[in-house]
Amino acid sequence: MSENKPVVAVAGASGYIGQNLLAKLRGRMNIIGLSRNGDKREDTEDITWRSCDLFSLKDAEKGLEGADIAVYLVHSMMPSAKLTQGHFADMDVILADNFAQAAKKQGVKKIIYLGGIVPEGVEKLSAHLKSRLEVERILRAYGTPVTALRAGLIVGPKGSSFPILAKLVKRLPIMILPKWTRTKTQPIALPDVLNSLDTTVSEEKAVNDSYDLGGPEVMTYRQMMEQTAEVMGKKRVLYNVPFFSLYLSRLWLRLITQTPKETVYPLLASLKHPLTAKKDKAGVSHGTISFKEAAAYSLREEENKRKLFPKPEIGPLKRDVRSVQRIPLPEGYRADEVARYYVQWLERFLNPWVRTTVDEDLNCQIGWIGNKKPLLELAYAPERSTEDRALYYISGGFLSDSSRNERGRMEFRKIPESNEAIIAIHDYLPSLPWFVYQYTQAHAHLFIMTCFRHHMKRLNEQQMKEQLAI
Repeated sequence: MSENKPVVAVAGASGYIGQNLLAKLRGRMNIIGLSRNGDKREDTEDITWRSCDLFSLKDAEKGLEGADIAVYLVHSMMPSAKLTQGHFADMDVILADNFAQAAKKQGVKKIIYLGGIVPEGVEKLSAHLKSRLEVERILRAYGTPVTALRAGLIVGPKGSSFPILAKLVKRLPIMILPKWTRTKTQPIALPDVLNSLDTTVSEEKAVNDSYDLGGPEVMTYRQMMEQTAEVMGKKRVLYNVPFFSLYLSRLWLRLITQTPKETVYPLLASLKHPLTAKKDKAGVSHGTISFKEAAAYSLREEENKRKLFPKPEIGPLKRDVRSVQRIPLPEGYRADEVARYYVQWLERFLNPWVRTTVDEDLNCQIGWIGNKKPLLELAYAPERSTEDRALYYISGGFLSDSSRNERGRMEFRKIPESNEAIIAIHDYLPSLPWFVYQYTQAHAHLFIMTCFRHHMKRLNEQQMKEQLAI
């Protein structure tokens, strides 16, 4: 790496926006590409790849070592383990919190985050947009300046929204259009987004603010479909219907486009909101590329890449488990207190069949009555824990595959600037045969976590009533 160039770490560097951003920055910056499979990529003169699983705080710290600027292009709508339990928004909390803490520890001067446009005057945001805003807040929670670029529909050859729209137009000669297709949005071409990212990376000063990104046109989804059909040279018959029909739209989009529900459901729920850039905050990027021009380029690039790079075969997945749940946090509770309270509650809840023990070093054993070998052994990690995060490594037990378990862990984490916490299990490898595990232990764990969440909610409500009585 050149000593005269700033060092930019890009999280999500192997994604479609990340790859294009690397190509735009190379030659002018020293780049650290962060990817879960970074060790399988070849370094170049100005790009150094690092394997980094952002669900691990330790990985995040190693990944951002030596970085001056950090770009965050990460989301977790797709499953990250063979079995994933939990809502994508809760997983995004962990990813963003680890990234923000690591940036603070490594002295990163600024974070650049590509999020989503937040519509004005909307009391209840969709889960997807609410999560994008929560990630922005968490990235700022540790004091590092964050420049948030908020975009609506990005028109590019990959990604999520535009490819879904293009598949609909390509495969359906006649379309019945529900109410959401008349919602206004402000699409922006991928090159315009990359120019905005480049501008914020290149600026010497750190700006702690958010900016909306928008192209030159405000359009409805119907208008985008019509213009996409023109670019494809296809005649399409479109009929409006006066209802939103979210459930039917989900089935329709999944059936026609063959897109995973993890992508379709969150995006579709956001389409009821008008996603147009605020005029007073669009100064960082006035997109100049029209939708039709961007659509033509995207379709052409997608076709070229399909011919040159056939879809790779996907090998068998590791039989790992990630389970993430969010719980309310009674006032005054810290994450380490919740961890100790959970162990006590578990024994009461499953009495008399389950017994838990905690030694003076806070290591925990969860045992089954009458069985000498514990179901699970949890080793407390004091060097990786704080009052806002209690970390336990899954070190053994009848239900853990100890011969292959290297990174299995359970954590209790307070969400910054909120009265909520996350309880998560990462990289857990069960000892039970997979088909047995997923229909027994997996469901049992989810049931217990649901019951604990309701218990903490009642505890919180009781505490509030007592405070009002005083």
